Amino acid sequence: MSARRSGRRVVGGALALLGVVAAWAPAAGARSRAPARVHPTVRPAAPARPGSGATRPVAAHAAPLRPITADLRVAPQRGQRIDGFGVSGGWWPANVGRFPAAAQQQLGELLFAPTGLAVSQYRYNIGGGGVGVTDPYKAPPTFLTRTGTYDWSADPNGLAFLQLASSYGVPELIGFVNSAPGQFTTNGKSCGGVLRPDRIKAYAAYLAQVVAHLDTVDHIRLSYVSPMNEPDTSQPTCRQEGMAVPVSERAAVVDDLARDLAALPARPRVIADESSMVRQLVAEAPRWLPAAKGAVAVIAHHTYDYPDQATLSEVNRLPVSHWATEICCYDGSDFGWQYDPTMSSGLWLARTILGDLGAAHDSAFDWWVAASPNIGCAPGRKPGCQDRVNPGGRNDGLVYYDPNWKTDGNDTLYLTKRYWVMASFSRYVRPGAVMHQVGGLPAGVEALAFEQGRHWSVVAANNSSTRSTQTVIHLPSRVVAGTTHAYVTDVRANLASLPTSTVSGAVTLSLPPRSVTTVVVDVTGASQSAVRTTSPRVSRTTSRTTSRAGV
Repeated sequence: MSARRSGRRVVGGALALLGVVAAWAPAAGARSRAPARVHPTVRPAAPARPGSGATRPVAAHAAPLRPITADLRVAPQRGQRIDGFGVSGGWWPANVGRFPAAAQQQLGELLFAPTGLAVSQYRYNIGGGGVGVTDPYKAPPTFLTRTGTYDWSADPNGLAFLQLASSYGVPELIGFVNSAPGQFTTNGKSCGGVLRPDRIKAYAAYLAQVVAHLDTVDHIRLSYVSPMNEPDTSQPTCRQEGMAVPVSERAAVVDDLARDLAALPARPRVIADESSMVRQLVAEAPRWLPAAKGAVAVIAHHTYDYPDQATLSEVNRLPVSHWATEICCYDGSDFGWQYDPTMSSGLWLARTILGDLGAAHDSAFDWWVAASPNIGCAPGRKPGCQDRVNPGGRNDGLVYYDPNWKTDGNDTLYLTKRYWVMASFSRYVRPGAVMHQVGGLPAGVEALAFEQGRHWSVVAANNSSTRSTQTVIHLPSRVVAGTTHAYVTDVRANLASLPTSTVSGAVTLSLPPRSVTTVVVDVTGASQSAVRTTSPRVSRTTSRTTSRAGV
C-alpha cells in the first residue's frame, strides 16, 4: 500500500484530525491503516471537555465597531416537535465506498458520531439501476434484476454506509427513491420516464420487499420510505435518475405502499411527495393529499425555489406533519455552479434552517448529499484550493473529497463551514425538542430556541460583518438558566467554546460578527405550558425558481 493511500501524507503542513473519534476495529482480514485525513476549513483545537466535541474556549472577538446590545426573549408558546436533522447517501457511496477502510470509517464518524454531525436522520437511496443515465456516479444499482429476481449484493457501498448509520444508532433511517427500476417506468429506463399506472401495486410490493429484506437479513430497520422524488420531473436529460409521477397517481402510490409496509413487523411509514419547490408543494398537495391523508405520515418537500417567509408559511397550513428533506447548490443568488466552503455559505445555511423551522414550521431538516467530489479543483494536485471559492464546483456537500481520487490517491476529507453550521443544529437539537420563537432580535440577528425537558438550546446567526452583538437571552417565565455552554462557528473557529455568564436566570454572551452560535442551557426551573404558535418570524430573500436537474 503506497504512502499516499495509507493516510500518512501531511496535508496543509500538519495532520488534521477531529479531536475525538469513535473506537473502531477493522473487519476480519483487513489491513490496519493509519487514520484517515480530515482537512477542516479552519483546524479546531483539542476538545474542551470529553464528549462535547467542541474546541477549547476562545476569547470574544474584538469588533471594529461598538457592539450592538440586545435582549433576546424566548417566547413561552410551544411550536412544533423536532424530528431531526439529516443528510442523504445519494450518489457519493459509489466513490467513497472504494476508499480505504479508515477513510470510510472517518466519514462515518464525521456524519454519525457525537463528535461529528450526530445526524438523527439518514436517507438511503434505493437505486433504480441507472438504466439510461449518462453519469455513472449518479446511477445507483438496483436489487431487482431484469428477470424479476433479487440480487441483494448489488449495492455494497450504499449498504455499507446505511449499516454504519444503523450501528451508530441514528434514530431514523429513511429509504428514498429517485426512480423505480425500468420494469415500472413507461420507457424502461431510470430516467426520462413516468411511473406506469398499471404497475403501481407491483412497484409498492417491490419497495416493501426491499424494506423487509433490509430488516430481516441485514438487521437494518427503516422508519420511513419515500416512493418518489421530485415527481414533477423525469430528469429527461438523463444525467441522473428521475421518474415523473402525475399528481393524479400520487395518492395511489402512497396508499398501496402504506398498505404493504403496514404488513411488515417494523411497520415503517410513508413520506411524500418530495416536490422540488415549496410553490409546487402548496399548489399540488391539495390535489392528492385528501385521498392519501390516512396513509402519508409526513409531507416532504425540497426547497429549490429558496422561498421567502410568506411562501414558507404556507407549508404550515398543510394538515400533516412536514419536513424539508432536500436543499443544496445555492450560488449566492440561485441554484447554480459554485463551490464556497466559507462562512458566507455557512451563514446562508443557518438562515435557511432557521427559515424552514421558524416560518414553515417544518419538523425536520435534511441536507442533500453528505459528501461530494464537486470541489471544482483537485486539491491533491493543487493543495489549498479546497479552501477558496471557485465557480467550477457545487455547493452540494457538507464534506468533500478530491474528484481525482482514483488517479492521485488523495482520500482526504475536506470540511466546509456548512458542515460546522449543520452541526450547530444537529448535535444539540435532538429529536423530541420543541421549537420556540425568539423576540427582541436586532437587525442582522436571527435565532430560534428549542426546549427538551430540563435542557434548552438557542441557535443564533449574527449576519453582521462588522459588529458583535452583546446578548442577554431570557428564557420563558419560571425557567431559570443554570449551567450554560456556548459553541461558535465563524471565520476563525469551528464550534469553539464561547464565554458565557448567567445573571438572574438569564444568559449573557457576545455573538461575534458573521457567526453561528449554539447556547446550551441546563435549567433549574420548570417551563410553563402554552399553546402552539404558528407565527413566522424569519425573513428570507425570494429568488427565481429552479429544480435540482443536472446537479
